[in-house]
Amino acid sequence: MNGVVSAAVPVCYVRNIDQARDFYAMFGYNERQSGEQDGGLWSYLQSAGHTLLLACVQPPLIQAELPLLIYLYVDDLAAVRERFEAAGHAVEPAGYPAHAPGGEARTRDPDGNVVVFGQRTGTPEHHREHSGEAARSSLLREAAEAIGRRGGAPAGCQVGHADGSTCDEPAEVKLADSWGDTVWGCLGHTDEALINARSAFIATEDGLGLGPWLRTRRGRPEA
Repeated sequence: MNGVVSAAVPVCYVRNIDQARDFYAMFGYNERQSGEQDGGLWSYLQSAGHTLLLACVQPPLIQAELPLLIYLYVDDLAAVRERFEAAGHAVEPAGYPAHAPGGEARTRDPDGNVVVFGQRTGTPEHHREHSGEAARSSLLREAAEAIGRRGGAPAGCQVGHADGSTCDEPAEVKLADSWGDTVWGCLGHTDEALINARSAFIATEDGLGLGPWLRTRRGRPEA
């Protein structure tokens, strides 16, 4: 068939060509060509048969509210993750979805664009052992970020160690149970509580609960 797509080159607009090139080099991208045009800079990168064009224009483009998302498949997710963490880039595990049985993770490039990377191959035993752990870790991080946006936890970790000693780590997540008990905990002790206290769940600091919602459903105005 004539006229079909023979290649695709994603274009990523960045503020600093050098920083962006160093970031994507950790995925195995190498610069093949670079240049300047109309006052802007460009860098053509390639990793095996895959290409990426970095472009830097003046004046800079206005960054969209929702940043660009790039999805990359890698042959060794653990090695790539270690590489980024060693370079100081935060990497968040994203579980073991069907399209990436070897695992999936996400990070951000220097311009705030989300880069998700996954591994197409993996061992089922590894998935069963770690998929719940990765999902739980992701939820805890999201809860901690939400608390942080509200000004942070009002106390240090209130869970404590198994020997009864006080935990000096800062509290980041609030837990509650169906009996109405609540506690602030660090990420480590919160994760431990979620595993061992089956009725525990991640709580929010919202003042509104079921009452207003039920009154609205029943056609009664909120108090």
